[in-house]
Amino acid sequence: MSKPSVAVIGAGLGGLCAAVRLKEAGFTDLVVLEKADKVGGTWRDNQYPGCACDTPVALYQFSFAPNPHWSHLFPRAPEVQAYAEAIADQFQLRPHLKLGEEPVRAEWDDVRTVWKITTRAGASYEANAIVPALGQLNRPTIPDIPGKDSFKGPAFHSARWDNSVDLTGKRVAVIGSAASAVQLIPEVAKAAGHLDVFQRTPNWVIPRDDKPITDEFKALMMTDIEAAMRIGAMNRQLIYENADHFFWQAFAFTKEGRASFTRQALDHLEAQVPDADLRRKLTPDYPIGCKRILITDDFYPALMRENVALVTEHIERITPEGVLTADGVLHPADVIVYATGFETTGWHWSMEVVGKGGKVLNDVWAAAPEAYLGITVAEFPNMFMLYGPNTNLGHNTITFMIEQQVGYAVRALSEMAAKGHAAIEVTPAAQQRFNAQLQADLAKTTWADPGCKSWYKTPDGRITQNWSSHTRAYAQQTAQVAWEDYAVR
Repeated sequence: MSKPSVAVIGAGLGGLCAAVRLKEAGFTDLVVLEKADKVGGTWRDNQYPGCACDTPVALYQFSFAPNPHWSHLFPRAPEVQAYAEAIADQFQLRPHLKLGEEPVRAEWDDVRTVWKITTRAGASYEANAIVPALGQLNRPTIPDIPGKDSFKGPAFHSARWDNSVDLTGKRVAVIGSAASAVQLIPEVAKAAGHLDVFQRTPNWVIPRDDKPITDEFKALMMTDIEAAMRIGAMNRQLIYENADHFFWQAFAFTKEGRASFTRQALDHLEAQVPDADLRRKLTPDYPIGCKRILITDDFYPALMRENVALVTEHIERITPEGVLTADGVLHPADVIVYATGFETTGWHWSMEVVGKGGKVLNDVWAAAPEAYLGITVAEFPNMFMLYGPNTNLGHNTITFMIEQQVGYAVRALSEMAAKGHAAIEVTPAAQQRFNAQLQADLAKTTWADPGCKSWYKTPDGRITQNWSSHTRAYAQQTAQVAWEDYAVR
């Protein structure tokens, strides 16, 4: 049987990985639809100063595409973007890319067993299967603060950084103090005349211990890649094992299980912040691991600068001149930066997906999104999503998870072709069974703590984002397609 046609939706790292592996497996009728004018996804979108990956580069690259050009142990955003572009070139994906073609609707035709895809520009595509690689943290959210539209100066989200705005000598207000904020604040502080950091909730922070990658190792990669890969493979395996062990250290439900990471974070805070009152403001009152653990060496030192102030009072409103807090103090600002994160648990994809019987995925997921293995969804045949519900990590690397998901999709599609199947869909019973076990396992983690509120879970407490164990367990569960869990046509 001929291979089915496949449309990959999105050309971030996940979409590129899918395209590479599908092409290698003989899926030549392949198109990658991307709304932007270049590949890269989140690394294309995030250009704020100091933007970097908080996963070691030994892990944050695909096993089939090692890169000899990284400058540091934790890669900078421009380098990851260059890596994405290099993958598109190295694996000859350009002919399959449709840049500037934003899919707005994908509808399943149950008679013809194809997905009909419409783009914002009005173009139409058909494919036997779709691989949505739309990511999670790509829809910036700005809180509805009273008066925010009245501010007279430049104001923008960190993920939509305005490079035309010169911060030199300016009074800058950064609203937010989480993952993006702790990267951009040290850089903004160097340029700003004064910087106010508005913190709603303190975060647990551990050191990154970043280091440059030596010229000697880069030269070895260029001249004797096999030797370098042997060294790199050993390092990668060690880092991988440590990262997987991180799960039990950071997210165990018991306080004793998290004690070492709590101590590490408190030691890091005490070593870098000698002021006891400032340390108190920066010490979380929730268990470590409940929210994303931040990994940075220079955030705390930035707060110690004379031109930086940490503001913990509630923001009352934004005025034309700056930010007014609940204590009646107006904090003057020339520029406001919203480091306020992304839409997460809502899972409102930019593309409307319509499955069997007119079922709309956003409606199906209205209460809480779920999938089987985070990849397939009942009543949405021949759809294999990447970075779906419950595949996010608080440890290790999402690139590993993506490779497992892509491998699963390629195996399923290849076996479909070999067996002459036109369509497959996970059964509701299999999806329910998987998610019941998943939530039972998640109930044993710190995320389930009643005092834990984070973007990992819905307001009613269902954890919709994170995987429930170490990544090896996920690799084992996705290693084979359990055909008894699928309805086959």
